[in-house]
Amino acid sequence: MLQNIGGNAFLLISVLVFVAVLLLLEGAHLLWKSYKGPEAKKITKRLQALSASSDHTARAQLLKQGMLSEVPAIERYLLGMARAEKLSRFIYQAGLDWTVSRLLLSCAALGAISCISMLYAAHQSLLLSAGVGAVFAVIPLLYVGRKRAIRLEKFERQLPDALDLITRALRSGHAFSSALQMVGDEMAEPVAGEFGVVHDEVNFGVSLQQALTNLSVRVPLTDLRYFIVAVLIQRDSGGNLTEVLGNLSRLIRERLKLLSKVRILSSEGRLSAWILGVMPFALAGAMYLVNPDFMTPLWTDPIGISIIKYMLILMVFGAFILRKIIKIHV
Repeated sequence: MLQNIGGNAFLLISVLVFVAVLLLLEGAHLLWKSYKGPEAKKITKRLQALSASSDHTARAQLLKQGMLSEVPAIERYLLGMARAEKLSRFIYQAGLDWTVSRLLLSCAALGAISCISMLYAAHQSLLLSAGVGAVFAVIPLLYVGRKRAIRLEKFERQLPDALDLITRALRSGHAFSSALQMVGDEMAEPVAGEFGVVHDEVNFGVSLQQALTNLSVRVPLTDLRYFIVAVLIQRDSGGNLTEVLGNLSRLIRERLKLLSKVRILSSEGRLSAWILGVMPFALAGAMYLVNPDFMTPLWTDPIGISIIKYMLILMVFGAFILRKIIKIHV
């Protein structure tokens, strides 16, 4: 009998321990979700986005104190720079949570490390080392620019669906601010976050005209500016806004279809540009693997170094020319 009582007590304690651990894990998950979950991140992005506009009214400035750096001394220095605000907006448009100081320090660190490596490890001249350092210093800016282009392109492809949603909401009797909230709640990023910021700004007391102007500053797209102009004109002079937004949505879709056709027709030119850009380096690597003694004079002999310098300069100019040829604006 004592064994049965002991066995039951052990079973009861095991069940209680299991339930306690399960509740502890559930509590930890809920705590993580409240701070790091998708909804928390969405709210954080909206609050951070309020610092990316050009509204200088006293009421809106309380909401728009964005940080350029986490270090107070660097923050004070960056506030005196004329282009710091543009860099901050550039980073925001890329959808990154970087600060301006982090971007600038990344550029400086990559440039300095590559320059010192070329100067002391590869034993190259100061001019060549400085050139290589400058090239590596631009890499963080190119990365942010690439992320910005991808985010803006995604926003542009989501814009017709957002306009259709606003049109349906207006036809069903909702107010324009409620339609903006629907876009922010039901659509995906980045269009949901940007339209949600507009709705939040209007709720905080910013005028609709200023909120839409801030949106055009945060998202520099021509199609979005057409939408903003249509809304502002309709508020001043009246008219059928749903019909205008429907026509604008169809126009954007037709333009995107035409752009897709142009990209298909120019795909051969882009492939040729990539082949012409990569082929010299691929051939040089293959020749070095087959016959290292044949390729070694290119970076040991002064004449070979001069040949590489001029070759790289001409390749950069050629890459820019090829990019101009294959990039077609619609």
